[in-house]
Amino acid sequence: MSKYVIMADSACDIKPELLEKWGIKYAELKFSFENSDAQYSDAEISSKTFYDKMRGGVVAKTSAVNVDGFRNLFESELINGVDILYLGFSSGLSTTFNSARIAADELMAEYPERKIICADTLSASAGFGLLLYLTVKKKISGASIDEVARFVLDTRMRICHWFTVDDLVYLKRGGRISPTVAFVGGILGIKPVLHMDNEGHLINVSKARGRKAALKALVDKYTELALNPSNGTVFISHADCKDDALAVKAMLNERHKADVQMITDIGPVIGAHSGPGTVALFFEGKER
Repeated sequence: MSKYVIMADSACDIKPELLEKWGIKYAELKFSFENSDAQYSDAEISSKTFYDKMRGGVVAKTSAVNVDGFRNLFESELINGVDILYLGFSSGLSTTFNSARIAADELMAEYPERKIICADTLSASAGFGLLLYLTVKKKISGASIDEVARFVLDTRMRICHWFTVDDLVYLKRGGRISPTVAFVGGILGIKPVLHMDNEGHLINVSKARGRKAALKALVDKYTELALNPSNGTVFISHADCKDDALAVKAMLNERHKADVQMITDIGPVIGAHSGPGTVALFFEGKER
């Protein structure tokens, strides 16, 4: 069996030190602030600082990883005779995965004896991170690169992404809702409940009146869809609102005795589109 590594990108919202522990190298998406040419990775500015800037009205823009970025990342392993399984940020939200695939095609022509498999996770934030975690476990079990790649494709449609945002202005800015809906929702205290569909796009599913109701709606979806409500793997991510993430954790434990394995920050690259106050719940379900 050929030696292989798993690679990813920073849209998984898993801390760099944990990715290193898992043996994962990754490409970094970048973000910048309006009226500035300076670009940053998620690790270069704390989430608290980033979201405080957003609350103050600063607009952040994001950029995908380009082909050269992936060529450099992939080639660092290929030259050492190592095959690569790359798990990528949803192609429904970014061109990052397509850049990886182009780089892989170019390098496969240059290294015909090596193998690069690019798997579109159709996931984001800690939903991507959850799939990555399960994939690492599969590799540790002794599975080959082809077996692990098949596991990713078989599992990705069961990684549920359910989230709510605190301020509709960011969804309006990204074209997810109309200005009228954002205005009326802001006045009435409406909080949308969204999820990621099977094509890796964000879909507005329902509305809740107030923050507590929106957080409860996430747990209701867990009750409806979780494959293993009491013993499944559950991740939560949040955009500078840890108390709300802990409230969701408490509700899951009270209702299902569910154990949340990880609570992590939503990094700036993802948070630029959802805004401060976003809470997201990720778990393996019967379906998305």
